[in-house]
Amino acid sequence: MLLPDLTGGGVERTAVSLAQGLLDRGLEIDLVLCRVRGPLLAEVPKAARIVPLPRGNLLLGRLLMAAADPGGIPELARTVLFTWSPPRSVRMLPALARYLRRERPAALISAFPFENLLAIAAKRLADVDTKVIVTERNTTTRSTLLGRKWKRRFLPALVRRQYPMADAIVAVSEGVADELTEHTGLRRDQIVTIHNAVVNQAILAKAKEPVPHPWFAGGGPPVVLGVGRLTDQKDFPTLIRSFAIVRTRREARLVIVGEGRPEARDYLQRLAADLGCAADISLPGFTYNPFCYMAAASVFVLSSLHEGLPGVLIQALACGVPVVSTDCPSGPREILEGGTYGRLVALGDHAAMAEAILDTLDQPGDAEARIARGRQFSVERSVDRYLGLLSATGLRVSTPPHLIEQQAEPAAP
Repeated sequence: MLLPDLTGGGVERTAVSLAQGLLDRGLEIDLVLCRVRGPLLAEVPKAARIVPLPRGNLLLGRLLMAAADPGGIPELARTVLFTWSPPRSVRMLPALARYLRRERPAALISAFPFENLLAIAAKRLADVDTKVIVTERNTTTRSTLLGRKWKRRFLPALVRRQYPMADAIVAVSEGVADELTEHTGLRRDQIVTIHNAVVNQAILAKAKEPVPHPWFAGGGPPVVLGVGRLTDQKDFPTLIRSFAIVRTRREARLVIVGEGRPEARDYLQRLAADLGCAADISLPGFTYNPFCYMAAASVFVLSSLHEGLPGVLIQALACGVPVVSTDCPSGPREILEGGTYGRLVALGDHAAMAEAILDTLDQPGDAEARIARGRQFSVERSVDRYLGLLSATGLRVSTPPHLIEQQAEPAAP
């Protein structure tokens, strides 16, 4: 499994969960990292091997990208070959090709657009039988048009040319698959939808742990919760503005769990102060266990501008907490089945979000139904789909005899 690092986002969390799920089925797993860093390193399963990719020469990386696809030089030119600041992953191409030639893994599953392109190029250079599965975890249109790096704006043309060279293309939601088709010109039938490996027993166990925050001790005002990196995509300013309205109508507190650049944190704190609700807002930073916060919160809010398949929304459902979400592309409408399992509001509409939060606090709904919906996005289902996809590519994937025996045993009452 190829990733840039393990810095703690939803993609990285679900990759670690998928790795554990595949290990549980008897496969051997390498986590191949462009940079060995990030708090989720501590959560990598012990049975998985971490393989660092040493940083190579930039010029050599560019030349090898061109050599892997000579016909794609026009598309490579503006994103890789002649840009002043090419993707960091280009430097790792020689090392990844060497890894594939040396280890000859049965399959390579990659995430993030540039790492997907790296995987495709490395297989072509190594000339091995490894099955390459590229995965799209976010909405390409939004992530490219809202991206600050101009070279990302030329990425769709490169995706259109090179993704079909992979053995399979996976999108984490139907919305991502549709948008990928619309924006890149890939055929819809070239893309398989497999939901992220989100909910497992470890998450459910962590949800029962005590919350290391005094506002969840009980007896205090209801707590509204947001979880995610402090980035533009998550649009926490809209959540804070909506909370300021909620705060004028009833007692409440807001906790946003997640880390980001210091200037992003400073901006959110200044905004809260300007709106007069700073005393009731807490930003405790990154945590290995956001799930106990979810289980103890009064309402969970996803305020994102765009997503692929927001794992935190699914995890919140699995923890039983009532949810409010923007109707962003893509994932929330699919997860909540059009509003059946939580309220949907328009992007950036803090007044509508405030009303939805107030309504949810007054009428939280059926916790058991939310839990059942969240658990439909289990690691086991995701693993089944990936193993089926690998079999469809011609790779023989068999379950070891001892696991077959375990699966045949009757479930405990």
